Amino acid sequence: MSPETREIIVNGLWTQNPGIVQLLGLCPLLAISSNVVNALSLGLATTLVMAVASGSVALVRGFIPHAARIPLFVLIIAALVTVVELLMHAYVLALYIVLGVFLPLITTNCIVLARVEAFASKRSTLHSVLDAVMMGLGLTLVLVVLGALREIIGKGTLLSGLDLAFGPAAKAWVIHVIPDFQGLLLAVLPPGAFIGLGLIIAARNWLITMKERRARVDSPLGQAA
Repeated sequence: MSPETREIIVNGLWTQNPGIVQLLGLCPLLAISSNVVNALSLGLATTLVMAVASGSVALVRGFIPHAARIPLFVLIIAALVTVVELLMHAYVLALYIVLGVFLPLITTNCIVLARVEAFASKRSTLHSVLDAVMMGLGLTLVLVVLGALREIIGKGTLLSGLDLAFGPAAKAWVIHVIPDFQGLLLAVLPPGAFIGLGLIIAARNWLITMKERRARVDSPLGQAA
């Protein structure tokens, strides 16, 4: 693996994670992450749109006039979002209804447009697709962790709503983490999303601080002191 490829992967998943570092796309992040299934579905849909959009822009960037690049980028993204919408409407209608307006809003999601403009319009197709996938997976990871946190505290379960994607039989796959738990309403409401995201950001910052502290202690200068 080349250093550039490794840097793209680390940036998307950790260093420049759009959900907890760049804080982009907070509307769907906070609104749809009430459980793991919704969070994962929207995250994967966004990742797919980002990957195809970035690859498409990287391929045709030489033919796009500089002055018209933003409208054309939005047009490409909107076309891809429409395809994803139609597929979900055809095959997972119940989940499509739950995600509602947040599916078409992927078109205007600043994460998608930002990566197309900042990366795909300037880099090779392969690296552009890799960057989009890593950024999308980084966002999906935050969505899933936040969704799991809110679902466990709010309902005491994991994977509730899985039947929306896989049919009634999937109700048996729901994990009751805390049996007979009435749940904390705050966790599934918008304030719970803000609190949960704040805890995740705090945990990341704590890990970075501890790593830097250990690095200082282990350095020759730190040992001498």
